[in-house]
Amino acid sequence: MNDVVHAVAPQEVDTDSGIALAPSPWDLAGQGYMFALWMPQDVLDHASFILPQTPRAGRGRIAFAMFVDYASSDVGPYHELLYIPGKLRFGDEARLSISRIFVSSQASVVNGRLNWGIPKDRCDFDVHYGSRDQISLRTDDGRRFAEMELEAFGPRLPAPMQWTPRSWRTLSQVRDGKRFTYVPEASGHFRFARVRNWRFDPAVFPDLTQGRVLAAMKITDFRMRFPVSRIESSAV
Repeated sequence: MNDVVHAVAPQEVDTDSGIALAPSPWDLAGQGYMFALWMPQDVLDHASFILPQTPRAGRGRIAFAMFVDYASSDVGPYHELLYIPGKLRFGDEARLSISRIFVSSQASVVNGRLNWGIPKDRCDFDVHYGSRDQISLRTDDGRRFAEMELEAFGPRLPAPMQWTPRSWRTLSQVRDGKRFTYVPEASGHFRFARVRNWRFDPAVFPDLTQGRVLAAMKITDFRMRFPVSRIESSAV
């Protein structure tokens, strides 16, 4: 009796990079830190790496930053540091949008751009967990452009992410003449946190030291789903 051999289709790759494609949705798990900051108007308007076609919406001064350690994702484990300068203008709509983001994986760069239009760039991360967590980021030539010393405290509590209004979980990005809109979902637990020390090179990443931390938390564990984007021709 002859064995039946089933052919396995080769995984598709991005023709420009040779990176294997990982279409959305993605399921991710890990830990990280979230920060809400009151930022100077000048930093928000002129030092937040905002595209000219998506200017800031209104004069609000709250921005957000996140460090994320993905233990698992559709492209494997990786680290991430991102910045959201509040809401940006997308035609007649105002949406939260990631204006600057670094990840430790080129597969995350390629697929993040293709799936959600997220402007990811790659760099090296050094991460050490302890009573105080130490995180630093280095450019390809070895120059450190971000250093963070963070500390969690207090009890572990259910994270409020699932109760966050949909409008504050909806993000838009513009890339290659397209507008990507997506609504991540997440659940997990957190502890309150404080910034013991941090430093940023404003030529590479927004200088968070110029702002005031309004709230900080360490997400001790999370599960997240990044859905398929709604993709439209960009009118901006």
